[in-house]
Amino acid sequence: MQPQDKLHTYEPQPYVELTHPQWSKNATIYEVNIRQYTPEGTFNAFASHLPRLKDLGVDILWLMPIQPIGEKNRKGERGSYYAVKDYQAVNPEFGTMDEFKSLVEQAHELGMYVILDWVANHSAWDNPLTISNPEWYTKDHNGSFQPTPWWDWTDIIDFDYENPQLRKYMTDSLIYWVKEANIDGYRADVAGFIPTNFWDTVRFELDKIKPVFMLAEWDARDLHKKAFDMTYAWELHDTLVDVNKGNGDASTVYSHFAHALSAWPDNAIKMNFVDNHDKNSWEESMFARHGKYLNAGIVLTVTAEGMPLIYSGQEAGLDRPLAFFEKDEITWKAHPVGDLYKQLFKLKHKNQALWNGNWGGKMIPVPNNNSKAIFSFARQKAEDKVFVVINFSDKAQSVSFNETIQLGEYTEYFSNKATVINADTQLSVPAYGYKVFVK
Repeated sequence: MQPQDKLHTYEPQPYVELTHPQWSKNATIYEVNIRQYTPEGTFNAFASHLPRLKDLGVDILWLMPIQPIGEKNRKGERGSYYAVKDYQAVNPEFGTMDEFKSLVEQAHELGMYVILDWVANHSAWDNPLTISNPEWYTKDHNGSFQPTPWWDWTDIIDFDYENPQLRKYMTDSLIYWVKEANIDGYRADVAGFIPTNFWDTVRFELDKIKPVFMLAEWDARDLHKKAFDMTYAWELHDTLVDVNKGNGDASTVYSHFAHALSAWPDNAIKMNFVDNHDKNSWEESMFARHGKYLNAGIVLTVTAEGMPLIYSGQEAGLDRPLAFFEKDEITWKAHPVGDLYKQLFKLKHKNQALWNGNWGGKMIPVPNNNSKAIFSFARQKAEDKVFVVINFSDKAQSVSFNETIQLGEYTEYFSNKATVINADTQLSVPAYGYKVFVK
């Protein structure tokens, strides 16, 4: 037997060492494209949508970058949000610093939180840092500024994170917006292109000011340890697209979770989505990518472990890619996609089984006799439970289950029908359909 003092060496320790802000426990997130949101494309014009977004069930507003955009080597007429000319200023196209602060304050008054998209990996060619501190940038084999190697990002040039002065400047700039505008955190663009220890330091410094929420555009588990609350569920999105293309079925979705939930540490939140600005801008609309499985995908991304995202315009049935470098206004209207998200977000807020990280319940597989067509799982926390059954096929399906976690009395959420799930229960699920049983 091991001496007692030696056993502490083998005591398990949680991988995630950071503390998620309390307000993120059952939060949803919404990506804001200010330029395309209104005819004006300003903070003040967007602010008029805040009550609608609150009613939709949005908690965290992620604003795409709001800094001035570079003009040198600009792509298109308006340029890319991600070619930053000044890290401590506001794009005059969107308004003033005071107007941005007012937007943050209005969001806070409604019980919402604001995070800023942050482009730490690179700047615009005409950022003044290129003159004041050219040594902060990487250079090509000719000794010249260079875009991120291997990418076609010709409108930006790459920073060198081997330089400690750059790290301090960038950290100070991140601190600036939290102190100056009272924002609640950041979404980090291409977070994995930058050393993780930089982000670890950033999180430590920001949490000294207030509890912040950090989202990484990446999907590496090491980012969760000390720096980021949430990373992207890219593979879940791609798995759902594969189902629509005929390259996968319900068993493929099962395999995705078998890998993801085993490999990912507890309390590391994944951001689930059927659309975002990258997918919308560079690929196709959500309807083209997901086809008749779109609603099933939305139900899964809200009920699975993780935090669900809506991109600007999804709730209005955005059915085309928005231009990235030009003005391309969203058409606002009521749409069934928005209604579905509103229903699901209401459930997420009140049913603790669906909460984020360790506040919520783990996904438990519920094996069934129709595994190529039907994906089924349960989540349970405290007195709350959900049992989710999704038909990833183009035909109506009958299904029975071989587990015990799903047994009990429920209300089916969408039909509001009382339902008892017994050991011998056989369910019928329409083509592309779903049932969410709630307790």
